[in-house]
Amino acid sequence: MSRDRYVDFLRAWAIVLVVLGHWMITALVRAPGGEITAPELLAVVPWTQWLTLGFQIMPLFFLAGGYAAGGSWARGRAAGGGAAGWVARRAQRLLLPAAVYSALVLTAVAICSAAGVDRDTLALAGWAMGMQFWFLPVYLVLSALTPALHAAHRRWGLLVPVAMGVLAVAADALVVTVHARYVGLLDYALVWGVAYQLGFCWRDGLLTGRRAVPAAMAAGGGLAFAALVTFGPFPVGLILVTGQHPSNTDPPSAAMLAWAVAQIGLCLLLAPAVRRLLDRGWVWRAVRPVGGASMTLYLWHMLPVLVLAAAFYLTGLAPEPAFGSAGWWGLRAPWLLLLAAVLAGVVRALRPLERGLARVYERTRPDDGPRRPWLLWPGVAVAVAALSRFAVHGFAYGGRFPVAPALGLAVGTALVMCVGRRAARPRPERLDEAVREAA
Repeated sequence: MSRDRYVDFLRAWAIVLVVLGHWMITALVRAPGGEITAPELLAVVPWTQWLTLGFQIMPLFFLAGGYAAGGSWARGRAAGGGAAGWVARRAQRLLLPAAVYSALVLTAVAICSAAGVDRDTLALAGWAMGMQFWFLPVYLVLSALTPALHAAHRRWGLLVPVAMGVLAVAADALVVTVHARYVGLLDYALVWGVAYQLGFCWRDGLLTGRRAVPAAMAAGGGLAFAALVTFGPFPVGLILVTGQHPSNTDPPSAAMLAWAVAQIGLCLLLAPAVRRLLDRGWVWRAVRPVGGASMTLYLWHMLPVLVLAAAFYLTGLAPEPAFGSAGWWGLRAPWLLLLAAVLAGVVRALRPLERGLARVYERTRPDDGPRRPWLLWPGVAVAVAALSRFAVHGFAYGGRFPVAPALGLAVGTALVMCVGRRAARPRPERLDEAVREAA
């Protein structure tokens, strides 16, 4: 069996765990005055930080992304394609759905703000709808750097992720010791870039030629993580906890890097067994739709939380046992089932929109000799800045409409889309041809 099916499984598995993890830690409480608050589960119930060891699965998403991107760029390069056209296509595939999602959320924010919705409530809802956005600017940067990263991979192989890891640890040391926050921003590209670069190595067989390599990664990364958490300054939690310093995710820490290496090693060790499982038709039929809808699931999975909050918490219908009690945990199962049912409806309702976006992409995606390639790089830079702002502050920081990042995302997406070339379509010569085209 080809590796591609296993890579698709990794994407699907990562998305499922991200969605379940976000739903699990989202806790709503209705105050006596009727307002809804969202206590931070990982901070209020500290032992739950151990659960993040299972739910922090993003290293595998970057690994799968690097594997797929390395193959795509290698094929494009072999066919004579250039970097600008390839990067523009990847950027458009990410920015189109993200921009449409943002536009719809921002429209809702504007309507609610004009209607006089409480600012704190609006800020909380805007944060919930943007909490997953941290991934988008990081992945967009790595996609834009893929031609250069892959060139380094072809020349130096495994030395590249090793060097990136060393630089990441050095940057993290400055973050921990002298609180050099802006230096820590490099770790978003370096730590997640290690996983992305290992995807290149995996595709080219550098990690799987000998079983000892993934075993060493799993054991070494796991031991390093345990040491950094036990004897070092790092917490065990692999998801951001407000006020926690140092954090393992903001920016990604040396402990996160160790966990990523361990997780990737374990993933490679399990690959043969999982591939055999995926050979079964019913298993693959269950996995494939999830992978195909990964972007939709990732972007929209917090909308069901707002829907159920309005339906059950604002109305006072939701039972509310003591936060973190056994009764509260017992209600997590029906909570997750209700969220899954609502999300299934959301995904189904979004199918016409997805088909429309697919048509727009097919008509505008650049070829290997794109028009106006000089617009690509400023477009990517502006879009990365806007997405980062949404990731940090949400869609309604302070209960206000975010004018600057909204304009930035619109401009950045427009610049990237302008790189493409609308395909010329021959005029139909007969009425039946025109009807078929219109349909």
